[in-house]
Amino acid sequence: MSRTFTVEPAPDVVVPYLADFGNVEQWDPGTERCTRTDDGPVRVGSKWHNTSKIAGISTELTYTLEQLSADQVVLVGRNDTATSTETIDITPDGTGSRIAYTNDLEIKGAAKLAAPLGKVVFEKLGNDTERQLTDVLNGLAR
Repeated sequence: MSRTFTVEPAPDVVVPYLADFGNVEQWDPGTERCTRTDDGPVRVGSKWHNTSKIAGISTELTYTLEQLSADQVVLVGRNDTATSTETIDITPDGTGSRIAYTNDLEIKGAAKLAAPLGKVVFEKLGNDTERQLTDVLNGLAR
């Protein structure tokens, strides 16, 4: 799933907000709870325990901040049946930011059988996430 959109705040506001994956509760409609599992400033290697519910199915993943720069945030969530890689590229766009958000979901084992149905669900979730993330980020600019 991939979406590109613009928001009002500049990258220097957007990047630290997105790097703190605990904020995902505010912008990801599938996330029920996301708790940081380590201490200190958010940095590469920071970890969160995420509980999501999508199409009635609950799942838990441990997310790690894998990459962080002035223009990119990469978070990878893992459990026994899936790896979710969220790559967010942030570039200046006027006084705001252009967001290119990609979520690559790799399903392992028997869970692969549900993959074709999952694509439809994740496309809808992508639309909902784009809308909610845009609203939340624009709220930071106000």
